[in-house]
Amino acid sequence: MRRTRLSGTQKHPMWNQLQISSLDLRLSIMAGVLIAMALVFHVLTGTFLTPENLYNIAQQTAVVGIVAAAVALIIVARQIDLSVGSVMGVVGVLIAFLMYTKGWHWVPASLAGLALSLAIALYQGWLTAYLGVPSFVVTLGGLMSFRGAAFLVADGKTQPVNDPVFLMIGGGLEGSLGPVLSWLLGLGLSLLLAWNAVSRRRRAHAHGFPLRPLWFEAGLTLFFMASLLGFVATMNTYVLADKGAGQGIPIPVVIWGVVVAGMAFIVNRTRFGRYVYAIGGNPEAALLVGIPVKRVMLKLFLLLAVMVTVAAVVSVSRLNAGTNSLGSNMELYVIAAAVIGGVALSGGSGTVLGSVLGALVIQFLESGLLLLDVNIGLRMVIIGQVLIVAVVFDVLYRRATGERMT
Repeated sequence: MRRTRLSGTQKHPMWNQLQISSLDLRLSIMAGVLIAMALVFHVLTGTFLTPENLYNIAQQTAVVGIVAAAVALIIVARQIDLSVGSVMGVVGVLIAFLMYTKGWHWVPASLAGLALSLAIALYQGWLTAYLGVPSFVVTLGGLMSFRGAAFLVADGKTQPVNDPVFLMIGGGLEGSLGPVLSWLLGLGLSLLLAWNAVSRRRRAHAHGFPLRPLWFEAGLTLFFMASLLGFVATMNTYVLADKGAGQGIPIPVVIWGVVVAGMAFIVNRTRFGRYVYAIGGNPEAALLVGIPVKRVMLKLFLLLAVMVTVAAVVSVSRLNAGTNSLGSNMELYVIAAAVIGGVALSGGSGTVLGSVLGALVIQFLESGLLLLDVNIGLRMVIIGQVLIVAVVFDVLYRRATGERMT
């Protein structure tokens, strides 16, 4: 349902032989942009590619990346959610309020936050899917309302949290896997990548599909394995002054990885994922072929609510408190991450992996500008213009490749 036909890129003999689609090329360009940004910022600052900075970037990107993975699917289905930041704020404040003021354990407090997030999603999703109110209007009202609700929950007061187990979720001094577990995880995922490449090639051969050249398939798999193990090595290189061993992979990054893997599974392996892309491609046609469009849309909002709750837990844990400003401007960052990652605002096209790269671009840019001591006003101007450039690139790229939904 989400496949595209290319009149430009796939006509080239080399693209045909290597089976490089427009999507593959787009993601490769994004990866190249990330590498270029890292090198430029490191030359200008001398500290961008240090283990400490990369460790901090990984933690900071996780929250945006968790929400962006679900928002990407919302946009693919031709909807939008402008209230994610405010919902994250009210959910986070509620969790912290129940823990600090009411003395709840962090598990039931988090479940209460999830219940609130799901209730909000039911309300907004029902208005959008079943009453036909544009999601832009519904969630714009939610942006204001739920930010106000965040103030009402705790009467505008910051709610500190100090549960040591809960604080580990957000990373920090103790919130990482350590070197041994990080290497085990990295090696395990590397073996999984290799197994997946071999099994995918076997399935393609068994069904008579054309195969990529073996050297290309092997080289691509080795590249991803090397990138993964390089990331693990970098995280292990970061050592705090009072600790003899490296930090390893931060727990927020592990949570982000689980979320991305889960979302990718939903998109690629389930009927629900196919329905989302079918609705985004042509809602009327999807309805005519029997797809329960309203039900799928409501489930999408509920899925986003779960991801917002996860992000709220990570954020409160990282900040050691629930504040009224929690999640401020989150809606802008996650939408920007999705769009920069190649999700079409017209719907029907985009990937979860693209949202990961988009979130990294946003965080690389913000971290680099911060290291260059660029003031916050100019940073906002630059990030906003980068979003516009990303949309312009998307339009020009689709024209150049002849990409369209079929």
